[in-house]
Amino acid sequence: MELSEERQNPSANHTSEVPPKSTTSGTLRLSSGGRSTDSTRIAKFKKELSAPVVDLDALRELAWSGVPSDMRPLVWRLLLGYAPTNSDRREMILTRKRLEYVDCVAQYYDASSADKAEDELHTLRQISVDCPRTVPDVAFFHQPVIQACLERILYIWAIRHPASGYVQGINDLATPFLVVFLSEHIEGEMEDWVVSKLTPAQLSNVEADCYWCLSKLLDNIQDHYTFAQPGIQRLVFKLKELVRRIDEPVAKHMEKQGLEFLQFAFRWVNCLLIREIPFLLVTRLWDTYLAEGDKFPDFLVYACASFLLTWTEQLQKLDFQEMVLFLQHLPTKRWTHQELEMVLSRAFMWRVMFDRAPSHLNCN
Repeated sequence: MELSEERQNPSANHTSEVPPKSTTSGTLRLSSGGRSTDSTRIAKFKKELSAPVVDLDALRELAWSGVPSDMRPLVWRLLLGYAPTNSDRREMILTRKRLEYVDCVAQYYDASSADKAEDELHTLRQISVDCPRTVPDVAFFHQPVIQACLERILYIWAIRHPASGYVQGINDLATPFLVVFLSEHIEGEMEDWVVSKLTPAQLSNVEADCYWCLSKLLDNIQDHYTFAQPGIQRLVFKLKELVRRIDEPVAKHMEKQGLEFLQFAFRWVNCLLIREIPFLLVTRLWDTYLAEGDKFPDFLVYACASFLLTWTEQLQKLDFQEMVLFLQHLPTKRWTHQELEMVLSRAFMWRVMFDRAPSHLNCN
């Protein structure tokens, strides 16, 4: 199939918007990102979403370059397969899944400590420790209501997925869903949101949608979180090979200094780069992740390579210790959508280029 002009060059005709505002009080405004605000693309989204049966291939094509904020909740539900493409069945299915989640809360989370096994209590304790550490620089996530939502989502997911259980890092993966689905009910800037004003029914629906969408996401990468996390190990190996093929001088310098990719890229893959960029850019990044569908793990390797090689010149000037510190505290705090779009565009370009040699990242 011939690639559309948009996918051939994701940054083409990029319409830059005013960077998300950051005031002296640290207020964050989550925005859609460059091209998602283009009026022609908005019209295309509306056309696809208003169809009796949504064409998922067409929707993925559009979503890859960013989704308008007000359409993102529905688009994400569709891309993940949580909401059916048939509009006549959509509300019925969502209602049923939301009620099913409420039953899960009653069955698993609300059970007394006496009725929980020791490993379940250990899981709950670990989650209760990790929740306050989630996105520590964004105060919104530290509202008690949000902390409670996050704890329930993570605990129920862990209990229902015993092959992996809860692993640190999964807490980060729930946060984009919380923000996106809350945005359907609360207007204004995220750090001004007062979640306690939502009705219990609204909050329950948001929490249920987060749970099911997180589950759909993790179904595609569950071996990232099973014993020894083999999925992450495999992708980091592929990342090392890809960087060697794209930028051999950087790869050789890192090897000469004794820097192993697992020392910095494990966190990147474990948390899908959430911790490496300002949180206000994460939803835009995830538009592309979710648009990739089953190919997302493969694309993540290219995204990490593009992210790393943003600093090609700097890395070649650093010794081992300096590189470790640099890669643990990358200078991305002032990043806007422009920098993120460059990372995604390079990743797309490299994947198209290397797809012509499909064995180049084979991992034994």
